Amino acid sequence: MADQIDYFIHGDDMQAVSITLDPRETVRAEPGAMMWMEDGVEMATSTGGGMMSGLKRAFSGESFFITSFTNEGDLQATVGFAAEYPGKIIPVDLSRGEVLCQRNAYLCSAHGIEISVAFTKRLGAGFFGGEGFILQRLRGDGLAFIHAGGHVIERELQQGETLRVDTGCIVGFEASVDYDIRMVKGVKTMLFGGEGLFLAELTGPGKCWVQTAPLSRLANRIMSASGSSKGEHNRFGGVSNMAGRFFGGD
Repeated sequence: MADQIDYFIHGDDMQAVSITLDPRETVRAEPGAMMWMEDGVEMATSTGGGMMSGLKRAFSGESFFITSFTNEGDLQATVGFAAEYPGKIIPVDLSRGEVLCQRNAYLCSAHGIEISVAFTKRLGAGFFGGEGFILQRLRGDGLAFIHAGGHVIERELQQGETLRVDTGCIVGFEASVDYDIRMVKGVKTMLFGGEGLFLAELTGPGKCWVQTAPLSRLANRIMSASGSSKGEHNRFGGVSNMAGRFFGGD
């Protein structure tokens, strides 16, 4: 069973989460996510379950190693975590069931939560789903925290209810949600709609989370602006940006 941890989320647009550990409780996190830890907390880095566990995380886009923070003292102590770019931190209660999320979304979790690889079920979703064939699977009976860019909108999809989403804007969804990719209808819409050739289709029942500012979209805008400032945009940027919009959903 996962440790039952208490937490508090700080901030609005550039959030951090502080987790209160009782004596002998442990929280695990991606290396580099820790902001502070109080007296009594000891840090240790390992594969988190053997060589195969480390390889699975590395294959899904995460670090081979994972860092554990254990309260070895006799009083409560807190540990703080934050992601590498602005956005929201989402607490996910895995007692409802497994959650699949995009690569690099995982931030931290209670000790006892399993982080592994999940493959998309369909070939089209793998090729054009924005995150490829590989997703992260979070499994357990406690809390995990995932991070997303910008603001996060949570939707509870009913049985058979469908939501079409820009492929880059998906943060995660419960395993009960069916995930597929659909091509945008109409040649004009494909070429000039600015939304890419493909949209993700999420069908309930279950929760899903959508982000307003994916890191990939922000990076594309920065690279585009940088190319323009150097006079390279007019030579190469137009074609590359158009291709990016078609296939990346930007």
